[in-house]
Parts: sequence; C-alpha cells; structure tokens
Amino acid sequence: MPARQTLHPSLGNCQQGLWYKQVEKNNPQINAHIQVRGNAMGAQRTIYMDHSATTQVKPEVLEAMIPYFTEHFGNPSSIYRIARHSKKAIDSARMQTAKALGADPDEIYFTSGGSESDNWAIKGVALANRKRGNHIITTQVEHHAVLHTCQFLEKEGFEVSYLPVDQYGLVNPVDLEKAITDKTILISVMYANNEIGTIEPVGELGTIARNHKVYFHTDAVQAIGNIPIDVKSQNIDLLSLSAHKFYGPKGAGALYIRKGVRIENLIHGGGQERKRRAGTENIAGIVGLGKAIELATADIPGHNAKIKSMRDRLIKGVLEKIPNSRLNGHPEKRLPGNFNVSFEFIEGESMLLWLDDEGVCASTGSACTSGSLEPSHVLLATGLPVEISHGSLRLTLGDANREEDVDFVLDILPKVVQKLRDMSPLYQKSGKEGGCNV
Repeated sequence: MPARQTLHPSLGNCQQGLWYKQVEKNNPQINAHIQVRGNAMGAQRTIYMDHSATTQVKPEVLEAMIPYFTEHFGNPSSIYRIARHSKKAIDSARMQTAKALGADPDEIYFTSGGSESDNWAIKGVALANRKRGNHIITTQVEHHAVLHTCQFLEKEGFEVSYLPVDQYGLVNPVDLEKAITDKTILISVMYANNEIGTIEPVGELGTIARNHKVYFHTDAVQAIGNIPIDVKSQNIDLLSLSAHKFYGPKGAGALYIRKGVRIENLIHGGGQERKRRAGTENIAGIVGLGKAIELATADIPGHNAKIKSMRDRLIKGVLEKIPNSRLNGHPEKRLPGNFNVSFEFIEGESMLLWLDDEGVCASTGSACTSGSLEPSHVLLATGLPVEISHGSLRLTLGDANREEDVDFVLDILPKVVQKLRDMSPLYQKSGKEGGCNV
C-alpha cells in the first residue's frame, strides 16, 4: 500500500479530498488545472465514514441560508422591513424545529450548538433549583459536554451520581430509580451514544423522572434524523441538538425547554430568544437548522433502511474477514449508521493514518489523537479491557455513502489491520493467526 501524493501538502488524503471538492466547486476557473494535476498524481475520491463527527451541508439547506448572508441581513431586533424579514425567518425555523420534536414553538431556543445547549440545560436547572436540592444523576458514557459540566458543578457543591452501563452501553432503568433521592433535581441521559451508537431507553427513563418530579434532560445530538422523537410522550423536559449532525451548518443548535421548567440563563446580555439567550441571532445558521431538521425528519424509516443495510453488510464483512475483532455497542438497539469495532493487538490511531492514506475518513474510540494515552471512557465503561479499547475504530455511515464505499472498506481494512499486526510484538507473541469474533 504505497503512500500517495496529495494535492495539498499540509492535509492528509481524507482531508485533501474534501479540500479538493471545495476548491473545485468554488473556483471553476482553476478546476481544469487541478483536475489534470489530480489525475497525474493518482488522487482518489474521499470515502467519508465519520458522519457522527459532522456532516456536509445539504444543497437545499445551503440554498435556504445564502440570502441571509447578503440580501436579508437585517438584525431581527430592529423594526424596519429587512429586520422583520429576518425575524420571520427565525420564527419559521422555530416552527420547523418544534414540529420535528413534537414540541411547541415557544419551547425552542436557538443556541450555538450541542455543547452550549448541554451546558445551559444542566447549569441552568442546577442553579435555578439549588434551594430544592443539589443532586444530579447522569451516566458514565455521556459526551464530555455533559460530563465536564457535571464535574464543574461538583466543584460548586453539587453531588453527581454517574450511573454504570452494561456491556452494550445501556443504562438499567432500575439503577436510575435507585439513585434518585429527595435532593435529586436533574437527570441527564444521552439519547444515543456518539461513540458506540447504543440507543438508551429514553421514554422509560423520562417516565421514571416524571414520576419522581425530577427534571429529565437528554442530549439528542446523535438522535435527530435517526430516531423519531416526541418530547411530550417521552416525558422529556429538556433536549439538546446540533445542526451539523444532520446535514445543517456548524455553529447552530437548539435547546428544547418544556413550559414550566425552572432554569437560569447561561448567557446574559440583550433580550434575544425571548430574554432567555442573549446575543444577536445567527440568522443564516438558524434558517439552515430549520431546513435541515425538516429534511432529516421527513422520512426517518426510509432513510434508515438504506443506511442500516450498508452498515449491516459492513459489520458482517469486517467481523468475518478480520479475526480477533468484536462489535462494540448493542447489536440491535443502535444508530442505523454506527459501526464501532475493536481489533486486538493494534492501535486505533495507526489505523486512522493508514485509512486516511487510502482516502477513508473514520475515527477511533481511543483518545490518542487528542494527546491522551487513555482509551475511550465509553468503551471502558462497557467493561472492555484497556488494551482492546486502544484498538477501536468507529465507522459511521450517512448520505455521503454508497455500496461501493462499503466494498472498498471491506477490501482495504483487513489489509490495514494485518499490516499493523505484522508489526506488533504482541501479535507475534500471541500466536493468534485466527480467533473467534464477537
């Protein structure tokens, strides 16, 4: 597997493939020059299998956004005509978002993304209800936007219980009920895990919280467009979402806050978002979010059927072709595009580098790429040994993928794994030429 030259020397092949597409689209006058150069250098198209990290903006979404960068640029807080046009666009996006969640429009508040929404939900409820109690319940497998927020609140005098999960990453509702005390004011459990794809029993957990008169928040960043959501029937009091996870723009998110929830503001200043979230609105981003969530929730079953079919073929092929590999997460209760797999005797970061050189964009369950030697906290919480957790790979499929992408990965991934194992002293010592897969 010889290394290929790149069109942009500072980028890996996965990144330079995306860079090439952007240059080609935005600079048609130099397209012919780059095309010739790319063909001469053996450039391949990018196979993007990291949809849980982010997604491309759909053409329909971009088309809806563009006028609000130029023609309809008015500040929604002003009273003249172009400002009223901006306000009307935000109101329309609020209605689109509310419809997708089964909420009322005046329960939707726009933010900068999932992290802000999580921070607002947790800190806001904690501060507003401190006199009633100081106990928060969450899980060991949450996104860091939740975990680090809870850790911050612990330093401020709050008590936090981190529920364990089973081998698949599922929370046991019995454990939740046992953890509730007369001081519990908030329960925060993610809807679907960003690493292993496991879908939590949110409706059941929400019912438990409601019966105990405890606010229930769910980080649904990975769930929008993949799972039908009805905040009312599922007893959800607060829900976080982020547009760039469902083919919308980055920097745009929302927080659903059920009417009657006591919550403090996170950002103070002007009177935007009905005096709940200060700061001039990101009009284009909000419009993009509204359009993206409308498209993402229009036909969830039909969309999932296509993505799940490719994912299942990928899972089956990898587990059959590569010995000593195992599926992480629940085999059935998982996001339709998620495939998280661990390979013994190798490091996940090394796999990413080899796959990137082949034009495949993926991610790893290991935190090595962030400069930490610790493996994924999610995989450790499921009971996976440290040494196996380090050899994890996450492939998440979406609208950018085709059947031929699956064929390519099934061809190249076994070669990459074997190449790395051949260089691994642990593999040589183990003597495992083959083995059972899980």
